[in-house]
Amino acid sequence: MTPRAEAPAPPDTRVHRFTRAERQVHRAAAALMGVCVLTAAVLYVPQLAVLVGRRELVVRIHQYAGLALPLPVLLGLASRAFRTDLRFLNRFGPHDRVWLRAALRRDRRPEARPAGKFNAGQKVYAAWIAGATLVMLGTGLMMWFTHLTPLMWRTSATFVHDWLALTIGVVLAGHIGMALGDPEARRGLRTGTVSEEWARREHPLWRP
Repeated sequence: MTPRAEAPAPPDTRVHRFTRAERQVHRAAAALMGVCVLTAAVLYVPQLAVLVGRRELVVRIHQYAGLALPLPVLLGLASRAFRTDLRFLNRFGPHDRVWLRAALRRDRRPEARPAGKFNAGQKVYAAWIAGATLVMLGTGLMMWFTHLTPLMWRTSATFVHDWLALTIGVVLAGHIGMALGDPEARRGLRTGTVSEEWARREHPLWRP
């Protein structure tokens, strides 16, 4: 008896998630943030400072990378898709509160975490990192242009800048850890598309 041929596997249906402009904004912002974090580590960790040397050059790279950090987002505003996604990130609905409660309870069931194109965790992260970047930019400018502000302001700015930098490092580590645990999300940022099955499971309220 001739063995029965196996049915072909269904095709991996892909859905569009991010435009090329959006992916470029993310890559540029991530690269600049990485430069800021690495140069900050060299400036504040004595062992790294001794290993790298050339402190003045590291300071300049840190300053200019920090100054350029908002530019990818500002340039991205020319993209309609990017502006649309910013509006999605800036809107919280009842389903986002459900998602956050499930996250606090460590309930990982997909049905317990309803989400649109972006889940509540991504919205909180985006809002926090945007605010932190603006604070770092403002305090950094006070530290850079010392003649523009009183000594008390510069002292306070240094304190805020240093501790917020440490907090950003911790939050970024968590963000990278989450990304490493979700290959399909990374693929979406790399290629612009994700699998239909992943979209239904992770973002059931999203209508591509």
